[in-house]
This record gives sequence, structure tokens and C-alpha cells, in this order.
Amino acid sequence: MAADQYAIDIAQIAAQAAADKKGEQINLRDVTDQLAITEVFVIVSATNERQVNAIVDNVEGELIKQKDLRPRRREGKGSSDQWVLLDYGDIVVHVFDEEAREFYGLDGLWKDCPEIEFTDEPASGE
Repeated sequence: MAADQYAIDIAQIAAQAAADKKGEQINLRDVTDQLAITEVFVIVSATNERQVNAIVDNVEGELIKQKDLRPRRREGKGSSDQWVLLDYGDIVVHVFDEEAREFYGLDGLWKDCPEIEFTDEPASGE
């Protein structure tokens, strides 16, 4: 079974919101066949803690604005801000600083799951 279109759509919104705040190495993975609790992981890198927070704030803001969707759970924000997890049920967004992303290796753990294509499409005027 593959992720449903709704999960893919909100993952794309989250990914674009991350890209708009200069998120890097944005990776979307369909984890439906491996996990019963979510459908898509959005994995994003930031260069520092301030950027982690900017990305998280923008993802939350865009999902509220476009889908009236708030995270069910948020982990990590306000502690070390090296890895923030936003759980929306259908998708889980992971925002890492570069060092934490390498250390935890989520990309390698989920490499066998299908990748969902993401193309950065900045808003006009950027």
C-alpha cells in the first residue's frame, strides 16, 4: 500500500515551507508499508539551531494556513533544537541540524522506503 494523496499533499506543503526557509537535503519517504502510525516522513536539514526553529515555525504556519492543520505532538523545540519532530498523524516532519542528521541517520534507516519526489517551487518574487 502507498501513502494516500492527502498525506502526500501535506508532506509537499511541509517540504516547500522548509525550502522557503532554506531547508536543505529535503527528503520525503513513503513509510506506509513499514509503519502503521504514519504515512510519510519529511526529513530536512538546517545549518544551525536558529534555522531549525525558523523552518519549524514556517512548516507549522503553512500547514495551519493552507490546511488548518496543527501538529498532534511536537518534540525537541526549546531544548537543544538539534532535532525537532512535528507529528501530524499522516506525516511526521523531522528537522535536524546537519550534525544531528548525520548522527541519527534516518535517511539510511528508511532508504528502502519509496522516495516521494519534491521539487522546490519558490513563491513568485523570490
